[in-house]
Amino acid sequence: MPAEPPYSGLTPDTVLDALASAGFAGDGRLLGLNSYENRVYQVWLEAEETPNSPASVVAKFYRPARWTDAQILEEHAFTLELVEREIPVVAPLEANGETLHRFGGFRFAVFPRRGGRTPELEDRKTLEWIGRFIGRTHAAGATRAFADRPTLGIESFGREPRDWLLAHDFIPKDLLDAWKSAVDLALAGVAHSYERAGEVRALRLHGDCHAGNVLWTDEGPHFVDFDDCRNGPAVQDLWMLLS
Repeated sequence: MPAEPPYSGLTPDTVLDALASAGFAGDGRLLGLNSYENRVYQVWLEAEETPNSPASVVAKFYRPARWTDAQILEEHAFTLELVEREIPVVAPLEANGETLHRFGGFRFAVFPRRGGRTPELEDRKTLEWIGRFIGRTHAAGATRAFADRPTLGIESFGREPRDWLLAHDFIPKDLLDAWKSAVDLALAGVAHSYERAGEVRALRLHGDCHAGNVLWTDEGPHFVDFDDCRNGPAVQDLWMLLS
């Protein structure tokens, strides 16, 4: 029998019950948000008497088996560290002293809902503003490495994926020789670039710093979705903003 889809049991009722188990009482309204790997929902909360209570939160349900608990908690700790350094990052909310919660076989985290628009990357001042915060993020990231999260490099992002695709027969046989030749040529070019660069310092990175994960308001940028944070070269957090 085919494997059961990883989110087949994540019904709207399950989402609401999971939030309630962490102390967030939803009023029944949900909105699915864009996410490639995980399932992410904006959840409206029941009205509270206190004026500072949030109207809604964002719940992220992690894809099963993608990250270990230790890796997820490293992500959370990094974002909380950045918040302490007054870098505009959306970090998870604590409930009962925890940021990672479990319900019905799923692991999830709850975040404050922070809206915004896509930054105007053609504007020089916008780029400088974003760049200052990326620089501060990297300064914090350079103080120590992730112990459990992976390191981005030619092995993990090049050779290992190539070998996995070949081992699992994902490449059509009539394209196999041409595909392998092109990939090997590209990897040789990457290896040469690493040799030219000399020693490349690995920092704790956002890891997926494209324009969709940088939200803009009148107060400037804030950074969301550190799900792909890892050790790696600083340029990883820059090149996706150069399109």
